[in-house]
Amino acid sequence: MFELLATSLSIGAWQFLTILLLVFALFLILAGIFTAYFGSGKSRTIGVLLLVGGLVVGLLVGWLYHAGTLGGQTGLLGSLILESFLVMVAAVIGALVAIGIFLVAIMKS
Repeated sequence: MFELLATSLSIGAWQFLTILLLVFALFLILAGIFTAYFGSGKSRTIGVLLLVGGLVVGLLVGWLYHAGTLGGQTGLLGSLILESFLVMVAAVIGALVAIGIFLVAIMKS
């Protein structure tokens, strides 16, 4: 399955999995910061756990990829992070355009 998805992006299956995990970690960190800052009591604790979990996943995936354990390549973490950032930007732009079209279609009907 990963090969089919990664082929369309001209990246390998391990890079696809690594980008997926890095994006997952980033959004866990963002959700954790948001929840810890705006939450109270139990939700603040959950926010801190999300933040720590995102940091652990992100650092672990970055270290494994850099060490060559993921993908069999070493030293390409910087370019992978840049690719991850570009993939996230493209996904956000696509999602915003789709939501915009959806809202225009709903409001016009």
